[in-house]
Amino acid sequence: MKIDKQKLYTLKDARNQVLEAADAALDAGNMEEYEAKLAEVKGYNTQIESVEKLLREQERFAGQEPSAPGLEQEGQEDGYAKAVKSFADAARSGFRVAKAAGDMMQEGVEADGGYAVPQDIVTRIINLRDSKESLLSEVRVIPVTTKSGRRTLKKRGQHTGFATVAEAAKYGKAATPQFTTVSYDIEKRGGYLPVTNELMEDSDSNIAAVAEEWLGDEARVTANKEIMTIVATNASTDLTDLDGILKAWVGLGSTFRATSKLLTNDDGLLWLGTLKDANGRQLLTPNPAEPKQLQLCVGPYILPVKTYDNDTMPSTGTKIPMILGDLKEGVAYWDRRQFTIKVSDVASVGELNAFEQDLTIWRGSLRDDCTSWDTEAWVNGYIDTAAAAG
Repeated sequence: MKIDKQKLYTLKDARNQVLEAADAALDAGNMEEYEAKLAEVKGYNTQIESVEKLLREQERFAGQEPSAPGLEQEGQEDGYAKAVKSFADAARSGFRVAKAAGDMMQEGVEADGGYAVPQDIVTRIINLRDSKESLLSEVRVIPVTTKSGRRTLKKRGQHTGFATVAEAAKYGKAATPQFTTVSYDIEKRGGYLPVTNELMEDSDSNIAAVAEEWLGDEARVTANKEIMTIVATNASTDLTDLDGILKAWVGLGSTFRATSKLLTNDDGLLWLGTLKDANGRQLLTPNPAEPKQLQLCVGPYILPVKTYDNDTMPSTGTKIPMILGDLKEGVAYWDRRQFTIKVSDVASVGELNAFEQDLTIWRGSLRDDCTSWDTEAWVNGYIDTAAAAG
């Protein structure tokens, strides 16, 4: 029997909800309930490990049953092939389908006003999204299966350590741990894609590929914008020059410096490339250990540098973004991993008229949220090239 990856996501989300209940019980001093919840968590961990093992076996045998390795099973399609066929059939019928009794593709039904993309195709969309360079690689990505929820965390700077205790002396009361609760509330975000009606005459795989590439790219760009919006919630800091970058880097403190980097765009790459020391040597150089990675010499520090294109990290006039810190500690992206599609052959969007131009307009939606995790983990800096030139 094939294990659906959705089962893994469901188990993990259920475990997280029990962990939240355990935190609440601990805060309330209800140790009996706290211990009971921890026991539930252990049970979920066991189930999750089993499902993960089965999923690895399924991938290993490429859709064949692990008990019969190497045997050809004629006529048996793997989950992704079934999803592609189901998706293409739904596209040809205008994404208006009903769930048949016993249908294996439970995802492909009307959901929240649109056709829910099958989970195997969603997995391919997520892989395409993550295969291209994006800010998602810089932040904490948390898959979730519920519309809203919360996580309890202890910030790096709040660990107090144990006190020294003399032999035979009493242990003093430890400082009260400082925890922060981060909540998420999944939002629906959407956009349009015009496709020619001839696409419906194409192969199943080509129809699915168009949707995967479109939704994958839109998901990546959407996430980039949301992440930059959260980064901007920290007050912007005019770094002015190299000394300002050094001051901001030191200001992060040892709590974050070890895992931090400088993030900028192509404009920033050009500006950093002009910086030289007293001997005329460039301060921005390749990392000798990994030549594809850049580093910036600032006083006694060597800062890892990562650059993105101007579309991902836009400049504002002459102000170039220079973000310093560890965004994995600073920003959380809550990934619902759910996409829906609706279509129309008569709608008008902007200058497009589906009926007149013999098009079908697909309206795609995804669900996610982006929040701050620890606002002390980054500095929202910028360099104003106009001021620097003056």
